[in-house]
Amino acid sequence: MYMAYGWPQVIPLESGLCPASEQIIYLKVINGLLLVVAPSHLELWSSSKHKVRLGKYKRDSDLIQREGENLQAVWSPDAKLIAVLTSSFYLHILKVQFTEKRIQIGGKQPSGLFLATISLLLSEQVPFASKDLAMSNIVCDNKHMLVGLSDGSLYNISWKGEFCGAVELDFRPHDGNEATKLSLSLDNSLASGVAQGVFTSGHYLSQRSAVIQLEFSFPLRLLFVLFSDGQLVSCSVSKKGLKQADSIKAENKLGFGDAVCASVASEQQILAVGTRRGVVELYDLTESALLIRSVSLYDWGYSMDDTGAVSCIAWTPDNSAFAVGWKLRGLSVWSVSGCRLMSTIRQIGLSSVSSPVVKPNQDCKYEPLMGGTSIMQWDEYGYRLYAVEEGSSERILAFSFGKCCLNRGVSGTTYVRQVIYGEDRLLVVQSEETDELKILHLNLPVSYISQNWPVLHVAASKDGMYLAVSGLHGLILYDIRMKKWRVFGDITQEQKIQCKGLLWLGKIVIVCNYIDASNTYELLFYPRYHLDQSSLICRKPLLAKPMVMDVYQDYILVTYRPFDVHIFHVKLCGELTPSSTPDLQLSTVRELSIMTAKSHPAAMRFIPDQLPREDNSRNQISSSSDMLAREPSRCLILRANGDLSLLDLDDGRERELTDSVELFWVTCGQSEDKTNLIEEVSWLDYGHRGMQVWYPSPGVDPFKQEDFLQLDPELEFDREVYPLGLLPNAGVVVGVSQRMSFSACTEFPCFEPSPQAQTILHCLLRHLLQRDKSEEALRLAQLSAEKPHFSHCMEWLLFTVFDAEISRQNANKNQISVPKHSTNSSLLEKTCDLIRNFPEYFDVVVSVARKTDGRHWANLFSAAGRSTELFEECFQRRWYRTAACYILVIAKLEGPAVSQYCALRLLQATLDESLYELAGELVRFLMRSGREYESAATDSDKLSPRFLGYLLFPSSYRRQSFDSKSTSFKEQSAHVASVKNILESHASYLMSGKELSKLVAFVKGTQFDLVEYLQRERYGCARLENFASGLELIGQKLQMGTLQSRLDAEFLLAHMCSVKFKEWIVVLATLLRRSEVLFDLFRHDMRLWKAYGITLQSHPAFAEYHDLLEALEEKLSSSVSLEGK
Repeated sequence: MYMAYGWPQVIPLESGLCPASEQIIYLKVINGLLLVVAPSHLELWSSSKHKVRLGKYKRDSDLIQREGENLQAVWSPDAKLIAVLTSSFYLHILKVQFTEKRIQIGGKQPSGLFLATISLLLSEQVPFASKDLAMSNIVCDNKHMLVGLSDGSLYNISWKGEFCGAVELDFRPHDGNEATKLSLSLDNSLASGVAQGVFTSGHYLSQRSAVIQLEFSFPLRLLFVLFSDGQLVSCSVSKKGLKQADSIKAENKLGFGDAVCASVASEQQILAVGTRRGVVELYDLTESALLIRSVSLYDWGYSMDDTGAVSCIAWTPDNSAFAVGWKLRGLSVWSVSGCRLMSTIRQIGLSSVSSPVVKPNQDCKYEPLMGGTSIMQWDEYGYRLYAVEEGSSERILAFSFGKCCLNRGVSGTTYVRQVIYGEDRLLVVQSEETDELKILHLNLPVSYISQNWPVLHVAASKDGMYLAVSGLHGLILYDIRMKKWRVFGDITQEQKIQCKGLLWLGKIVIVCNYIDASNTYELLFYPRYHLDQSSLICRKPLLAKPMVMDVYQDYILVTYRPFDVHIFHVKLCGELTPSSTPDLQLSTVRELSIMTAKSHPAAMRFIPDQLPREDNSRNQISSSSDMLAREPSRCLILRANGDLSLLDLDDGRERELTDSVELFWVTCGQSEDKTNLIEEVSWLDYGHRGMQVWYPSPGVDPFKQEDFLQLDPELEFDREVYPLGLLPNAGVVVGVSQRMSFSACTEFPCFEPSPQAQTILHCLLRHLLQRDKSEEALRLAQLSAEKPHFSHCMEWLLFTVFDAEISRQNANKNQISVPKHSTNSSLLEKTCDLIRNFPEYFDVVVSVARKTDGRHWANLFSAAGRSTELFEECFQRRWYRTAACYILVIAKLEGPAVSQYCALRLLQATLDESLYELAGELVRFLMRSGREYESAATDSDKLSPRFLGYLLFPSSYRRQSFDSKSTSFKEQSAHVASVKNILESHASYLMSGKELSKLVAFVKGTQFDLVEYLQRERYGCARLENFASGLELIGQKLQMGTLQSRLDAEFLLAHMCSVKFKEWIVVLATLLRRSEVLFDLFRHDMRLWKAYGITLQSHPAFAEYHDLLEALEEKLSSSVSLEGK
């Protein structure tokens, strides 16, 4: 899979002679060369490590005036000829030739790049010039090319410049036998509601629409014709290609009549169709062109108004992902399963209302392709995506991509080490040091990659501590622990190796080598401690090019086309050390030749027999008979079309398991580590359904399938995260998603792959509990107890089990109920018993209650324990926030009286602990509970989500104020009076101790009526003995140097002013240096002013207020003089 990294590169282009219509009309990469065609000139660039312009062809203004601007172009598959059609209907055929002038890039080694010349071979006006028809793009094979015309016909031209005439498409229904001749086996019947039918009428498309795009797949012998009215038609082509254009026959109508572009993935046999709605639809060409799925940015908050229609689609070279460009804004890259891998459009998250929709006046220079995407092209390795902005002709943007190491083809890897590899680097997920996952950029040694660019194969050892990397030639090894590279000492040996695949066999790296001279393949076995011909342990010739390979312990699987499976046993004699000379022998133990019409395998992996862990620990390499007993008898097959099946190697029977799978990981028998949390799992697979976990199961069905949906909002994995592998000791799946970082000094953002972790612990625990393996489940949970995601896993486990229990009861509500304890403990009870072993139990239970309907709480707490007992346990452990969450559950299950008693106890405890926000929520619950006592049984259910929500989180709604005049206090019910007494008692405690900051927090949290309290306690606990001691004490308590203390003092001063409490006003205004308040007070009471001044001057501790005193004296004296006048 593909992830973008780094900053986009800019390839500058020359300005043309037609600025009014200047835009790139054609972009193509073949054999490491990038061809760019503009209206007035052509440019040829290298698409290798160094982006260098190798040649150009410019037309002069006279020729452009006479023959028109370049309008359409196509490059021959051998990259030797270029055909261009001009706006005045001239055909130009140009030839590309390379000179002997080598380009020097820098460094000791030559670059291998040569200058090219582009010369005109032929210039002739096309026969249909007089008809003044519009032309579509051009498609071609080695001999001929086709262009679509606005009269609905296709025109055939040879690469020799021969005009072969127009082709009228045959839309009449034809014999079904003709369709069976196609290599694609198209079905000419309406298979289902989503199947797209074929032409059933001879006058379908009777009004000729203009052809606006052609898409040709020579391997599939299919031509797709797109008309201006949005109709898309697939046509069969003869085996001779476009040469026999008259044999092109219309087969199927695809889409819903709003198509604007199309692109075919020949290997996957999938057609991607872009629509006017901004949506891309994927069709399976092997199943009567069934609609598989649609992808769009709708779920990310962007509609067609933001992006416009789809303008172009480009598949990656391996057909595993495709890029989508929109007419008005940006591009995105998607996997076949619908995971969004990359997007240039800025947003915050999936389905986020805060996703920034760009406004016309908003500065968006940091977003690439802000004006839309006109054309895209991947390089031949998939490391670069070239894109041109709509209406731009000055530059091409090149986005760098890395590929994920997937278990595909000849190269094998381990799920323990997650690696993304770019053209010259590795991006390794680091997870050993901390729980946080990070990406490490590992640049390959320049001495190797400069000569062997790009990286082609990467394989990690079984323990993930060693990486084997190969480019065009040779290979290098990396020790992750020592952070050192190991290379061939002899460069001539390195250049003799053309690696086509890498595998690890313990401490041995296996290289699938292609021998150019004899066109044969072989396996080379090198020890990881030394890369040299002298250390080569074994050389094994292969019968043909291997299609798929795998290794398990001492067994190697090699599969040839069409489907011949060979299994070798490896016997190593001697120690694998530099001082010894080990000998490795390969013996064939099994050969199968399977006849099948299915898609060819993309990956095959041994499935070891899952033995108990203690048996595995004894299975060390001892004897050949012991090895033979442990030979894997089954393997998983992932086919190119996504089908996953299980092959029995004993009898050759193949059992289909599921479809639409992109990748899978075999986990059983892969680790002897006692902390491995996924040993119970057989394998996991990933596709458009999300992740699927497979478990072994005794009986008729040897495997059970357990789903956890990728798109579930409770799981972190979403359609932006693509899974890379597993961390077995943490029980998590590691995925990667795209992030963008912005900088003011760069024009474009930096694309950063961001690793994400998603636990599967709850799936594993549920599986064990379902099989009555409670002790194993407890051990597994204990191994994970210290992980940061443990509490979430337990909550998700209980929720899924409880939700399934509710669904089962609803399904059986019309059936005769079974006595509750007539069978063994239910899965819900087993789950509660498991979680009860951990301190997170109380939080988990009440959190699950918060997520479910109150009508089902009785079922939950019958298994989890009485709500009052759980509350009491939390209360005794001083877990007051958790205890508060149980209050409403108690009200529902035990009645309002019990809940009010518990709430009053908890209120007093929270006040003692200064948890005033929580106390305020309890006060509001108690006041409401008093008013709604009679209807508590019904209304508590309605209030449950809200109450539990604001007990756990800060409340955002309007707080109620409880004063002596309110209705609730007038009623003076018993528990309301108790609440008032508790609050007043605590306020008196705080006021007596002059704990003013706590008093302010208390008033704000509980909405306590401080004004009424101060009026009543003016001569009580709120009284200040004298000004000097009060100023000194309150100054110490409030610490006016901090902002919060000043805000608290302002709050108190406002309340004291409202009750005209002079002693407090003078003290607080002095601390706050509020001279205007003091002036207003003293000018009406000069006696108080004199006493104030004497006190401040007579105490040395108050020297800091002398400047305040002088300012007040100046104000008062000026005020007196004004009054005297």
